[in-house]
Amino acid sequence: MSTNPLLDTAGLPLFDQIQPAHVSPAMDALLAESEAALAKVTSPDVAADYDALSLLLDVPTERLGRAWGAVGHLNAVADTPELRAAFNENIPRLTEFYTRLGADEHLYAKYKALNLADQAADAGRKLPAARRRALDNALRGFVLGGAELQGEAKQRFAEIQELQAAKSQAFSEHVMDATDAFSHFASTEELVGVPDDVQAATRAAAEADGKDGHKLTLHMPCYLPVMQYATNRALREAMYRAYATRASELGAPERDNTVLMQEIVALRQEEARLLGYANFADVSLVPKMAQSHQQVTDFLRDLAKRARPYAEKDMAELRDFARTECGLADLQAWDVAFVSEKLKEARYAFSDQEVKQYFTEPTVLQGLFGLIEKLFDVAISPDSAPVWHASVRFFRIERAGKLVGQFYLDPYARAGKRPGAWMDDVRGRWARPDNGQTQTPVAHLVCNYAKGVGDKPALLTHDDVTTLFHEFGHGLHHMLTQVDDIGVAGISGVEWDAVELPSQFMENFCWEWDVVQKLTSHVDTSAHLPRALFDKMVAAKNFQSGMQTLRQIEFSLFDMRLHAEPGAEADIQALVDAVRQEVAVNIPPAFNRFQHSFSHIFAGGYAAGYYSYKWAEVLSADAYAAFEEAATPQAGVLNAEVGRRYREAILEAGGSRSAMENFKAFRGREPSIDALLRHQGMA
Repeated sequence: MSTNPLLDTAGLPLFDQIQPAHVSPAMDALLAESEAALAKVTSPDVAADYDALSLLLDVPTERLGRAWGAVGHLNAVADTPELRAAFNENIPRLTEFYTRLGADEHLYAKYKALNLADQAADAGRKLPAARRRALDNALRGFVLGGAELQGEAKQRFAEIQELQAAKSQAFSEHVMDATDAFSHFASTEELVGVPDDVQAATRAAAEADGKDGHKLTLHMPCYLPVMQYATNRALREAMYRAYATRASELGAPERDNTVLMQEIVALRQEEARLLGYANFADVSLVPKMAQSHQQVTDFLRDLAKRARPYAEKDMAELRDFARTECGLADLQAWDVAFVSEKLKEARYAFSDQEVKQYFTEPTVLQGLFGLIEKLFDVAISPDSAPVWHASVRFFRIERAGKLVGQFYLDPYARAGKRPGAWMDDVRGRWARPDNGQTQTPVAHLVCNYAKGVGDKPALLTHDDVTTLFHEFGHGLHHMLTQVDDIGVAGISGVEWDAVELPSQFMENFCWEWDVVQKLTSHVDTSAHLPRALFDKMVAAKNFQSGMQTLRQIEFSLFDMRLHAEPGAEADIQALVDAVRQEVAVNIPPAFNRFQHSFSHIFAGGYAAGYYSYKWAEVLSADAYAAFEEAATPQAGVLNAEVGRRYREAILEAGGSRSAMENFKAFRGREPSIDALLRHQGMA
């Protein structure tokens, strides 16, 4: 293959040219380059010097990482049988190389020598702070990567990494396939109550399949409105059952994740024992802010205790309303979203559907970009790059005419695209040692909301808007960094339980009148969201916040206990049930298998880390409180001076110092839980 687009890593990925047939030949070449670099850098004739190690090793491995990142991204957003096969064929090779790289004792020895030299150096010759942090992280990474293991233990550690990578990928594929495999063709009569725009989309989906009626799927833009609005209870039950049993033993056997979950957790516990830890939770927490799994469990249980009275009140109100207003004496799981929506409409006199008509995608993006430009002193404009789908857009961020970063925006749900929303890096900021140039960061921002039908723009629910702001917070953390050491630039090197701070921080702006006005333009009239409707939304902001908080704690506590209690994987359902008995006020039916599609912890890097969402909420709420404290009648919370301090202390500093140091640099003190409880109406 004379021209392989995956080998062209000088600029942006050539997403429009990459084919499955390119993957293996590109990996052959790039792995060979990286292997040669590792052999050279660990030879006696290369000194333990930071710049030399970076030039010889980081340059080829960063090139390998970027090419493999492009393949992994396409696997997540444009899955085909051919691409999946090429991706899976190469996972073991990549895993084996990175495991060996992270456990290479000769390379580890070079880093240890570099560390000793830095400790012995006089002040003027010491490594700069960001590099020191990167070196400390690297040394810790070698230990957790098995560099101090010997013989059979080291070999088994490497085997475990390969097995985990393959099994996590299979878990993820089963969830995607189970989601894509379901369809129900409904008549118009079955869809009474479902919003017109959703019905138009489902009718178009049926027509595309050459069928009559409406094609219903388990993708969120279809599933959620059916659960919220369909008056047909049997339809809601069928949809709920299909969604809640995805990738489980209650569905197609070839997509059942039961055994994979047990195997993945057992492998993690074995890895922990090899490294000398009692359980995998302890390994997971080494590079995080939290000190121990007991501290995390105490934090979650304390928050559960505070939230419980509110959650019990929420549940009692829901059951009462279901009985008296909806004629449902026995509220079931498939009724909860429907009755909640009806209760919200009755109490606050508005519906999500009414609000959605105002959040047209072009206006939301314009308002979001305007907010970012004002707060963080940048300019965002359309840019051009090769893309993987016609609906993907590309943008650039500049400050004073100089490029700061770029991002792809892939907003719409479609078959072959992983559910959910996420930010991923294409490349990081780096003062490159090979050419002396500063490489600017590039990000992927991925959502899954519904595309507009015909000539209508996409309509976003307020939740969709909040999700978009959330992912942009991650993107800004990655793109606005001013750190030049790639290992600690942007999100790299940031403690996992603090990485949600900038994303959750951005969500707060979706509740500010001055901001929301600029995000809205009615799909038919172009009018801004009326103030009266916004006030109802704010009044409803903490609607069922007690129940929602306990739901997050349920996920977090299940995850932490699963990884902190060796042997718990033998009966995962029993653990799920025990956690629900402890913290839930709304216990799902016995057939619910949420854990079988819990990709965050089984395939997404959040193992013994899902608590990070609640942990970081304490940080993000307190950080946002600085904007509330500085608000004025003229500017509201959009204070450019506070924005500059936040940008410099947290976004620009990235992983170059600890998350606590970043937070204290911004707030002048350690975080307090008070702002979080106030924001969630539980003060």
